[in-house]
Amino acid sequence: MRDRVRERLVAARARVRRFERRELWTIRRWLENTRNLVHLSVLVFVPLLIAAVTWLSNAVSVLPFLLFPPLASGTYTLFARPESEYASPTRFVGGLTVGAFCGWLAYGVATALWAAPGRTTVDPGAAAFSVFLTGLVTWLLTVEEASAYSSALLVHVIDVSSANSITLDVVTGLSVTLTPRLAYVGSVLVSSTLVAGVFLLWRETFFEERARYLYQSTKGDDHVLVPMRTDDAEATAMLAAKLAAAHEAGKVVLLDVVDDEQVAAAERQLLDRTPGTQTDGVPASNASGDSSGPRSDGGPAGDASGDSKSRSGGSRTDDYEASVGAGDSDSRVATDELDAETLDEMAEHRAASTAVNRLEERAAQIETKVGVPCEVVVATAGGTPASTVLSTAHETNCDLIATPYEQRHGSLSPFVRLLFRGDVDVLVHRSCEGRTRWHRVLVPVRRAGDVAHAMIDFALRLTGRTGHVGVATCLQGDGNRRRAENMLSDLVAPFDGSLETRVSRARIEDFLSENATNYDLVFMGASMDRSRASRLVSPPTFERIRDLDCDVAIVDRNR
Repeated sequence: MRDRVRERLVAARARVRRFERRELWTIRRWLENTRNLVHLSVLVFVPLLIAAVTWLSNAVSVLPFLLFPPLASGTYTLFARPESEYASPTRFVGGLTVGAFCGWLAYGVATALWAAPGRTTVDPGAAAFSVFLTGLVTWLLTVEEASAYSSALLVHVIDVSSANSITLDVVTGLSVTLTPRLAYVGSVLVSSTLVAGVFLLWRETFFEERARYLYQSTKGDDHVLVPMRTDDAEATAMLAAKLAAAHEAGKVVLLDVVDDEQVAAAERQLLDRTPGTQTDGVPASNASGDSSGPRSDGGPAGDASGDSKSRSGGSRTDDYEASVGAGDSDSRVATDELDAETLDEMAEHRAASTAVNRLEERAAQIETKVGVPCEVVVATAGGTPASTVLSTAHETNCDLIATPYEQRHGSLSPFVRLLFRGDVDVLVHRSCEGRTRWHRVLVPVRRAGDVAHAMIDFALRLTGRTGHVGVATCLQGDGNRRRAENMLSDLVAPFDGSLETRVSRARIEDFLSENATNYDLVFMGASMDRSRASRLVSPPTFERIRDLDCDVAIVDRNR
């Protein structure tokens, strides 16, 4: 009974942890959208800063409550548009302070010339003069700020609010008395400086570095697994190596899966070189020639043993294969003396050894050209090829699978589709003429998100410091061009490199067909986050684009 209860508790805890990880992953993906991050920052920092100023106002009588309206609106402008020309701490502090000062000066001039002192209503001429003076001075000082007009006008309601004079003890025996309006000007300066300091700290340490904190692709996707399945796998392996080389901890794992066809071929080779029964004291392998004589490569007589010995050490299959290959005339082993289990074991060993030798040769080339560590893994087929690749990715601690493009009946092969449904990020590479250098890369995006960030990050890794990356979007129908430009600006802002943005009103198919020749590689999203109905109505771009005169990389984020 206790064991059953304990098992249920453990299972419940595991479900809660999975739920927490899934929710954290969802929140992180949501925050990768710059607009969402900005809105969340507004909801968090504006109320907190106003609360801090309120606490100071209650603790120190120098800060009157009248400064709250311009301070709150100005703070919102800072955090809502952190990359606009108005999101400047200097403009914010200078504009609010200049506005308050101009309001104080306009009040004094109006009182001296035409308005009665100590009035309980706001004089229209004084209010108009405050706005005029604020606009003129902020224009001349290039500190235009919308909240400056609010801070200027609030000077005129201090009499209505019955504010009192403030006395400050500067040093022992020396005190300064500030009129309510002058105290208001000083409080605007102090409070706006506090808000500007917090905003500057947030923007420089977090917002500008959000790619490092929030974007998963910039911190991961540097342990890359490459299934060497097709003739284009070598170009894909080089692409994977350049992606991994962008991070110091990067590595590439080359994978080959030994299937039944390879084992059967190795088995036929073993049967062909197995000596038969002796005839008149001469082995069957020597009956038609003198194969026991000297080898053409200068080796000893009869030394024809293969290079399929496993790294893990010898076995009875190794010993048997060596004795068979040696052509020992005293051998009496015949083909029919081999049991099926031994023959299968020998065939699997030979097929795996052949694959290892081939992968190690390619791994040495990658390490020499790119300088990234390269490992070799040979797995035995079990289940579907996709499941074997996914399990190998987990065992080798790989967070990205870069696989060559495969299709069946004009569409993606089942192998690639199963990888898209896995839990590891996938990049499908369709090579054009075996290219291994990518200097100009195009990244068409439909909307901001984690896939768009990953594609831009991958493009910058491939192009390096001397390359060029273009990020483009195609408007659908009467789409808002300004909104599209802002979206692209938010996408490229966190990244460093040679980046350009383009907005086109052409169809995505026409746009790519016209511009693909100017680029070495085009990135596309797999659109696996869309519903099946949506994909049927509007197929993903990579399914609509068949022939481009450049490489194509399809990216899917599964983590």
